[in-house]
Amino acid sequence: MSLLYIDWNVNPEIINILGIPIKYYGLLFLTGLVLCFTILKSIYKKENLSLQAHDALFSYALIGILVGARLGHCIFYDFEYYSQHPLEIFLPIQKAPDGAYHFTGFAGLASHGGGIGLVIMLLIYARKYAIPFMTILDAIAIVLPLGGVFIRLANLMNSEIIGVPTNVPWAFIFRQVDDLPRHPAQLYEAISYGIIFLIVYLMYKKNTIEIGKGFYFGISILLIFIMRILIEFIKVDQVEFEHGMSLNMGQILSIPFVLLGGYFIVKNILEKTKVKTS
Repeated sequence: MSLLYIDWNVNPEIINILGIPIKYYGLLFLTGLVLCFTILKSIYKKENLSLQAHDALFSYALIGILVGARLGHCIFYDFEYYSQHPLEIFLPIQKAPDGAYHFTGFAGLASHGGGIGLVIMLLIYARKYAIPFMTILDAIAIVLPLGGVFIRLANLMNSEIIGVPTNVPWAFIFRQVDDLPRHPAQLYEAISYGIIFLIVYLMYKKNTIEIGKGFYFGISILLIFIMRILIEFIKVDQVEFEHGMSLNMGQILSIPFVLLGGYFIVKNILEKTKVKTS
């Protein structure tokens, strides 16, 4: 049985140029964003939205996701450390034992914070380009799960966010962590998000409900964070304070998103039912 385990020992650094490492994480993160915005362009065309506004959206979303995800990690998962090392929150450096700072890249991004940061920047964007906020939110939500696929694949390349030990035949042995076969939790999430993307995108293509009413936002975040809550049960705790908790920080932060998604789904179903019966 152990012969079927996948021996995983990938170097997260692709190449180092003049002391600056180029890593799989950054490459996959940007690839996911570019692919999402390529699909978004077709949605903008279909909805007769400004292509100039589409081009500007990339910058707003990138800033919102990166700043929000970074702050989310530093506040929710490691506040004690970063409150003492504030310089390291937004600079890709870390202080070594000898007192010198070294370039390390950003280690730690939280998806919940990224979601909050994205929504804040979308509010600013919608106002500037005079586009209804819910229309933007629905459009982004259609491709959001696809972005999640690439983020979790990036986590896999970093051998991070690993699962608990298991004896399932498809287990991964993350050699950079230990020699135990473990659930590839990153792959579980990546596959789940890929399926969610197909569901939401096909619903949009079939005009299930008019865009701009919050339905696609609701179904997307509901499914994403339900899967997040479920898969967290087989993940290793990310930080020490989570040990012994019935629900870890990732699950606790997912609950409001699930409730919000459920609200928009129920709201749209009731409205659609009311129209049919009137």
